[in-house]
Amino acid sequence: MLTRLHDAFGAAFNWLVVGTLGVLVLGCASHPPAPVSAASPDYRYIIGPGDSVNILVWRNPELSMNVPVRPDGLIAGPLIEDMPAMGKTPTALARDMEKALGTFIRDPVVTVIVTAFRGTYSEQIRVVGEASKPQALPYSQNMTLLDVMIAVGGLTDFADGNGATLLRAAEGNKQYGVRLSDLIRRGDVSANVDVKPGDVLIIPQSWF
Repeated sequence: MLTRLHDAFGAAFNWLVVGTLGVLVLGCASHPPAPVSAASPDYRYIIGPGDSVNILVWRNPELSMNVPVRPDGLIAGPLIEDMPAMGKTPTALARDMEKALGTFIRDPVVTVIVTAFRGTYSEQIRVVGEASKPQALPYSQNMTLLDVMIAVGGLTDFADGNGATLLRAAEGNKQYGVRLSDLIRRGDVSANVDVKPGDVLIIPQSWF
């Protein structure tokens, strides 16, 4: 009796494992491969909290400054208090500052240069799961999957790199399959693809 129960339990467990792995395999297979090219040629950097911006006011060095963008997305400096910077391009911020400074000086000419980059939260590349250093990274034009993996230190020993998923917020959270093991461990450059602002890279743990 105990032997029959043991055999029945073992068979049920085996079917459960097979079924679970089947679901996982089908789930991975349902994601199309990520397109190789995804960069937008007209992309412009968007200022985010934690960035540092160098503001140069022509012929007015006393108004020039290097300031951080506060967590609330604002900056402050001489003659300017609590100006929104988050979500703007450097050029747009420069034009806004010219308008604000125009109240105090005649025809100001402002240049804004970002000197430390974090980017807006909506544009950061997030890496979760079995990366050596999971983290959020600022997006850069023409950034690729290989750039992302170098920044996070590669895969852990337990990663299922070829089962990784790229979730693309810019396309309504569409999911793509990516081959990280082929790219990182085998040097297969055909597995390298562009990333886009807001992408989330999910690296699962290997079952084997």
